[in-house]
Amino acid sequence: MDKKKIGKLSKSLQKLIEEERPVQMGTLSTHIKAAGKPVTAFAERTLNHLNGGSTLQAALWLKEHLKRGGKIMVTLSGALSSFQVGVMLAELIRKDKVHIVSATGANHEESYYRYVAHSHYAYIPRYTELTPEQEAELRDAGLRRITDTFLPEDESVRIMEPHLLKMWQEAEKKKERYFPHEYFRRLYTEKLIKPDKKANPQDSWTHAAFEKNIPIIVPGFEDSTMGNIFASYTYNGPHKKKGDIMLDGNVMKNGLEYFHYMYDWYMKESKDAPIAFLQLGGGIAADFPICVVPSIKHDLKLHKVRDWAGFIEIGSSPMSYGSYSGAGGKEKITWDKLSTSSYYQIIQSDVTVAFPWIAAVLLDL
Repeated sequence: MDKKKIGKLSKSLQKLIEEERPVQMGTLSTHIKAAGKPVTAFAERTLNHLNGGSTLQAALWLKEHLKRGGKIMVTLSGALSSFQVGVMLAELIRKDKVHIVSATGANHEESYYRYVAHSHYAYIPRYTELTPEQEAELRDAGLRRITDTFLPEDESVRIMEPHLLKMWQEAEKKKERYFPHEYFRRLYTEKLIKPDKKANPQDSWTHAAFEKNIPIIVPGFEDSTMGNIFASYTYNGPHKKKGDIMLDGNVMKNGLEYFHYMYDWYMKESKDAPIAFLQLGGGIAADFPICVVPSIKHDLKLHKVRDWAGFIEIGSSPMSYGSYSGAGGKEKITWDKLSTSSYYQIIQSDVTVAFPWIAAVLLDL
């Protein structure tokens, strides 16, 4: 670093500039062998710039955050559970690196689908080249495509639906109400489903969350396959067919109640520990829980609340037309979602590329 040139800059700009890290002497393999943690050592030696650098910086910050007694919330968007995010997330949960998960209804249920039907999934790597006619052919064959992955509906959704329907009907009779994830979790507690013979149960993040009894938030449950099915059972409009199953929708606790749960969870857990926010993708899974802090301040009017300690987002959405998914960390300061002292890092990348690096660093691999 040319300190003479740097010294000509304003103090505020100087603070933004860092010295180049010293080069590790010897070959890369020598450095990795000496470090004892091959994946982390490889990351430290190679992820130096741009989104690679941002990924490593975020991972190291999260690791230090945990060392200081902090906690981490992870949010899941897109179809990450179908894309086997559980391989990494489940292990992070088991190792007490993740303390709460917010997932879209689709990501939540798809973790279960992977658990029961893993060997029935298939892939089509050149999915961008499909014609509309080929897409229709896949539809008629019952192959539900999520980018490059086919979700096996008959071996997953339709296997679990009867068990959940029975729970909903029992709840109606007993006048009981539960959150979506609580009904699903009973599939594990009551051993109503078995893992696919070719699946590794340890790869299921919902199963790890069940074993560790960490909370799950599922905002917008109705925007999922099982949520759609539940909606059809509770519909009582002019298009309801005579003799079809009719359920009272009140058996399902709703988003407002999830938000109330977040009020209480955050106030309790943040009392003694700073909480970081790791957002994988955008959308409601992230925007829902991050709003809890400003709502506590401005709506509940409680001023003794700890801000989110840090915000890290991995996503490929551009910052445009008010899209939450692409909004930067600084914008969140204006909404009081983050403070000026909160750490933030935006990683413009595919979650399936960047998140494994973060997980590896946190797991000391």
